[in-house]
Amino acid sequence: MKLKPREITSSAVFAVLTAIGAWISMPLPITPVPFTLQVFFVVLSGAVLGGMMGALAQMIYVLLGLIGFPVFAGGESGPGVLIGPTGGYLVGFVLGAYVTGRIAQKLRPPRLVWMAFATVLGLIPIYTLGEIGLWIWVRSSFSALVMAGVIPFLSGDIVKALLAAFVASRIHLRQLILGGPTKASPQSVTATGREQVHPNTRITELSQTAFSSSPIS
Repeated sequence: MKLKPREITSSAVFAVLTAIGAWISMPLPITPVPFTLQVFFVVLSGAVLGGMMGALAQMIYVLLGLIGFPVFAGGESGPGVLIGPTGGYLVGFVLGAYVTGRIAQKLRPPRLVWMAFATVLGLIPIYTLGEIGLWIWVRSSFSALVMAGVIPFLSGDIVKALLAAFVASRIHLRQLILGGPTKASPQSVTATGREQVHPNTRITELSQTAFSSSPIS
């Protein structure tokens, strides 16, 4: 698949936004996994960019951290983070963005309820891979893993997912990022199927008619 420059740029922008979300980090006493805003930007990238581009954005983000940029939670970086308690979540970000985007793309133009459905379902691979990575790191019981990796974050992440759905459902934001007109075109079609002419277009047409019919040439 050949990528357009705008698609690469948009994916890179969401990679940076995910990094910013990671820097807004707060450690919790009951879990080695910190609270961040990453999930918001992960599901938002999928909802806005689509499955492939959203996953690409998260792959860029993870790659930046692996090669040494301090983009992970707490300003961490390097391959060692992937085998730590948050490594599974990082891998889950790629799949979570992809799942969110694939579901969101099923309905165009986007609707808030459908976007909310997509973003909430996008949490499933994030938590699934996150729990697997956490289990590899701590080798604890299932209930302990749920207490450490799910319970402290689930309600907040659902709120982030719903907020991301609201933002992604704004058509002007999608047009601004993905390209295309950001303002209403002079002529549009109403809900009844009849063509509606913008007032400015009508004024221009009347002016042109007046000048063309003028006796002065």
